[in-house]
Amino acid sequence: MNVTATENSEKFVYLPVALQRPNLKPAVLMYDILFDYIEAKIGEVLPDDEREVIMAAFDPISIRKRHYFLQEGDVCKQIGFIVKGSARMFSVDEKGHEHIIRFALESWWISDQESFLNLTPSRYNIEMLEDSDLLVISAPKAIELRNKSRCFELTVKILDKLSTIAMQKRIHGAIAMSAEQRYSDLLTSYPQFLERFPMNMIASYLGVSPETLSRIRRSTTRK
Repeated sequence: MNVTATENSEKFVYLPVALQRPNLKPAVLMYDILFDYIEAKIGEVLPDDEREVIMAAFDPISIRKRHYFLQEGDVCKQIGFIVKGSARMFSVDEKGHEHIIRFALESWWISDQESFLNLTPSRYNIEMLEDSDLLVISAPKAIELRNKSRCFELTVKILDKLSTIAMQKRIHGAIAMSAEQRYSDLLTSYPQFLERFPMNMIASYLGVSPETLSRIRRSTTRK
């Protein structure tokens, strides 16, 4: 299951139907948000029996702001679906500089796929940038769930396809686009990033210095 797809497939904040039902208990509400997400992805109603097996496979957890879902050197043993909150995935080079690989918002997935699939130590950190609620699933349960739930299996296949596109766009931006073009693409694709994340993190994500980002933003404002 590839979890990077959501970053480039969700250009606007996803507003699940479940959020319109405030009388539900928090844990039930979390699962309903995941159900709404799956139904939106596959374009069909999720049967009750599949809802039950999905609920049995995912566990609700809460992680405080600045705490970690994954730390460098640990094996990633879970995939997380963000119900509320946000996160960043980043590496740290030999000089201590952070390099943000991706951000994640509500109804996005977080994990290190290489570590998760190969059971190898991760090269990345995944830090929650806000107090967050997530639904998490382990590798064995994810494999079992794909066999038990046709809708979940279909969702995974859709996410895998979107992830390939997302990866190509990210690589293209890194090797073929100027800093100005990358910023312009960010404004178009993910304007909510500028509202949720500090500018020094946005600069790291774009692969530029904070000073360069400030110059680009001033230039953009004048146009």
